[in-house]
Amino acid sequence: MKVELRASPFGPLLELGCYQAGLDQRLPGQYGAMAIFIGTMRDFNEGEAVRGMTLEHYPGMTERHLQRIVEAAFQEWPLLDALVLHRIGALRPNDPIVLVAVWSAHRAAAFAACQFIMEELKSKAPFWKREETADGPRWVEHNTPG
Repeated sequence: MKVELRASPFGPLLELGCYQAGLDQRLPGQYGAMAIFIGTMRDFNEGEAVRGMTLEHYPGMTERHLQRIVEAAFQEWPLLDALVLHRIGALRPNDPIVLVAVWSAHRAAAFAACQFIMEELKSKAPFWKREETADGPRWVEHNTPG
């Protein structure tokens, strides 16, 4: 299991491929399903154009919170591994923000756990978003529904 915050841009599919190569060495033939979610920054929110965004976090606390979310998924479903990468800092539209990937012997567990991790992360993880709009910066008060 790997949970990591990144201040610099990353390529989700490249990261996934590298992680998968290591997983194939550690768990050959054990998984039958992998579910992934990749979230990117869009150029609008709450009816306004958004030019950029800064994702702030509380170092240490945010990582522990993400770790607990993934551990809860392992308690609920028979998972073999998980990878969660999340951006912090300055982002632009189309930049990848988050990668969630889970591996299990069966697809139902992989789908359910991936969705659970993403929804918990989106609704409960301690991140603060400041968007850049034509009218200046604004703090995002609510996450958009799934």
